[in-house]
Amino acid sequence: MENDKKLHIAMFPWLAFGHIIPYLELAKLIAQKGHFISFISTPNNIDRLPKLPSNIAPLIKFVKLTLPNNYQDKLPPNAEATSDVPKDIVPYLKHSYDGLQKQLSEFLEDSNPDWIIYDFTPYWLPPITAKLSISTAFFCILFTSILCILGPSATAMITGDDPRNKPEDFTVPPKWVPFPTNQAYRLYQAKHIFNDHFGVNPSGVSDMFRAGSIISGCDLIVLRTCLELQMESKWVELTGKLHQKPVVPIGLLPPSLSISEHDDDNHMDKGDDTWLNIRNWLDKQKNGSIVYVAFGSEVTLGHEDLTELALGLEESGLPFFWALKKPKLVESLELPIGFEKRTKDRGLVWTGWVPQYKILGHKSVGVFLTHCGWGSTIEALHFGHALVMLPFLIDQGLVARYLEEIKVGIEIPRNEEDGRFTRNEVSESLRLVLLTEEGKTYKDNANEISKIFGDKELHQRYIDDFVEHLQNHKRAK
Repeated sequence: MENDKKLHIAMFPWLAFGHIIPYLELAKLIAQKGHFISFISTPNNIDRLPKLPSNIAPLIKFVKLTLPNNYQDKLPPNAEATSDVPKDIVPYLKHSYDGLQKQLSEFLEDSNPDWIIYDFTPYWLPPITAKLSISTAFFCILFTSILCILGPSATAMITGDDPRNKPEDFTVPPKWVPFPTNQAYRLYQAKHIFNDHFGVNPSGVSDMFRAGSIISGCDLIVLRTCLELQMESKWVELTGKLHQKPVVPIGLLPPSLSISEHDDDNHMDKGDDTWLNIRNWLDKQKNGSIVYVAFGSEVTLGHEDLTELALGLEESGLPFFWALKKPKLVESLELPIGFEKRTKDRGLVWTGWVPQYKILGHKSVGVFLTHCGWGSTIEALHFGHALVMLPFLIDQGLVARYLEEIKVGIEIPRNEEDGRFTRNEVSESLRLVLLTEEGKTYKDNANEISKIFGDKELHQRYIDDFVEHLQNHKRAK
């Protein structure tokens, strides 16, 4: 046992803020235990991160690696995150990320950390860490079941040795799941996953190969979950069996967990004009009346989806706050003509960054219209908000099906073939959850499960156990 020994832990997330932020949250929690963190990313991404709490700032060193731009005709200047480029350009960003290999290798050789916690992307990293005798952990920020649904890393993910060879095969649970579950994709979701993640892309490899190589080469799989959630203990156990790796759940990383008692929580409001302006608007609304609409940093709505969503909000007659991310390099994506004017008395569209955690914590919010990113879901259920769900990306459909099963929200009906939805389906779903007796069930269940999502002591114990595992299971140098 070496529980008194302080560790040096490197952290290397993928270049997406939906990944960088939970990695930073975990870094802060480990630093609170007195361990030293080297947080590795690119200059622009690091410069965009929130300021560290004063009590742990000395323990977290930001390491800036220069991102090579191998595709100057594809990647705009200073593009260092997925939010800086359209979706079809992301594979070129991945190839540039692979160009960090030499700089990262030199840093690891010079600094000799005890552990490196890394993302699904750097498939080339495990041989480097093995040579340097650095312990490795893959921190999966996605919903637990996805590591089981996608199949064993050594076969299905790396070599493609998977009997499922068409999207339809992923609309039912795989044969290796030994318990009843609804965890499978809708057909339109399976088609997107096949197109986006299974084939070799311009980066030179597939996303499945990247993830499989990372999992096969790591010493430990780290999951953002807790065993108190329904069915999670079975998924965690199956993850370990499928990938033949030890698995450690680290809790849900609710944002409240990393707020230090040394910091005045109100200091973030001072001079924060964005939050002050938003809060002034929210303060004027009735308690529990607002539809909060947000789709995270990765989802970009197409023109048809944006139009139907906007007109559905209008048709519902409900007050709303819409955090609408304007995609870069896409000029033509606009709200329906006259929409903001027609809804100005009850709705607000905000196109810049918003402090989502604070908005969800405001008493006026009554329901969250969400893409079901696992991080956003955790924030919403921390406050006990019922959900209306419109999933898009890789694990979001699985999150939505789980949340429907435990009755904390409903998924907006969509065409199974192409994923299209109508304004009427948006309107009816919102009104059902916010205004009907049936909707009260979802709100009551969400409020009940918030006791798990918001339990700081529970999630702190997970962090304590995780850090103890890192101390006791690192490789001998």
